[in-house]
Amino acid sequence: MDNIYHIRVKGHLDASWSNWFNGLQITCREDGATDLVGPIADQASLYGLLLKIRDLSLPLLSVNRVEPISSDNP
Repeated sequence: MDNIYHIRVKGHLDASWSNWFNGLQITCREDGATDLVGPIADQASLYGLLLKIRDLSLPLLSVNRVEPISSDNP
């Protein structure tokens, strides 16, 4: 199962970049940042995505793995 990641970069990206970022959901924030959220298969894929962010010269603000919500929890 893929891990879900929430990556925030400084600057705005158009939603058309989603395919280049392996289908991650792109959301522009009012504070001038962009959130990239979605499943990333493994560490190699995560590093590849971070290299793409570097190649676009986008300042990286945060990278967080999102815990899945389990229906087993009361």
